[in-house]
Amino acid sequence: MTRNPESGGARRRFATAGFAALGAVLLSSGIATAEPTQEQARERYERLQEELSELNETYNQAQEDHEAAQAELDDIEDRLTEAQEELDAMAGKVAGIARVAYTDSPYSTFTVLFGGAPDSALQNVADLDHLSEGQQDVLAGYIEEVESSERLHDEAAEVEEDAAEALESAEAAQDRGEEALDEQAEVLESLGGVDPTSVGTADSGGTAAVAASGDVQAVLDFARAQIGKPYVWGGTGPNGYDCSGLVQAAWRQAGVSLPRTTYDQVNAGTRVSRDQVQPGDLLFFYSESAPSHVGIYSGNGMMIHGSNPSKPLEEVSLAAYWDGVFTAAVRVG
Repeated sequence: MTRNPESGGARRRFATAGFAALGAVLLSSGIATAEPTQEQARERYERLQEELSELNETYNQAQEDHEAAQAELDDIEDRLTEAQEELDAMAGKVAGIARVAYTDSPYSTFTVLFGGAPDSALQNVADLDHLSEGQQDVLAGYIEEVESSERLHDEAAEVEEDAAEALESAEAAQDRGEEALDEQAEVLESLGGVDPTSVGTADSGGTAAVAASGDVQAVLDFARAQIGKPYVWGGTGPNGYDCSGLVQAAWRQAGVSLPRTTYDQVNAGTRVSRDQVQPGDLLFFYSESAPSHVGIYSGNGMMIHGSNPSKPLEEVSLAAYWDGVFTAAVRVG
């Protein structure tokens, strides 16, 4: 049976954090030193890496919000269509009810029944002496259902529109953040520096893989098999992943259904201290309450993760950079 540690309703952030992060990217991009030292270039690269991680998770949340809003709108539209059909069928069976042509609006049935507005329609039903009391109640109920569905439809459409705008803003913020990081990587390289987030990768002299048992081994085997695949914004596989998408897919191999974003994944298990981490544990970075980056601890001080679109998924040492921005570890399963 699939285990699901996620709890609580979906949180609707509508990418608010992403707008703040975008401002940080623009600010840090605008204060670049004309002739920075290698250390200054490295520090700025690290800031942009953190900001880009936040933008990615903001995008993921905005995408989830939009999908939920669209699904809700679709459900209400189905309900409204069904209510209209029931109302039309009932009206067609009741003798003496005058039918009029539909207007151009797709949700206006109740406004044209009996040639009046919804309030007068109910009175018109009562005035038809040849209708049975049961028929009156049924027809009035259908009219009320259409009215209610129309109100819900308008509300859901507004929510969907807001969510779509938030997603569009998050996508624009991503593009800006990625461009800034790429530019800074070139500056750092030109000064003889190296990417601090990739120092100690497994393919450049890292330690041997640690074996685990049971479900954890399945998680690690899957994660290692993804190394070298591209980092993809919002990616959940199989051809590319972002950090939380990789974690979600890897633990699915062990029958664990994790939430989609780092914001929720950090609450999907038991917190453990950094010195107690074991292979398979989730490692979170940059913020303890709302972390924007996550990786899978693979043993021997190493982590499997995806950090940004400039490089593929990789296994890296925690010691060089990541331990300095570590905030939480979670054990799932």
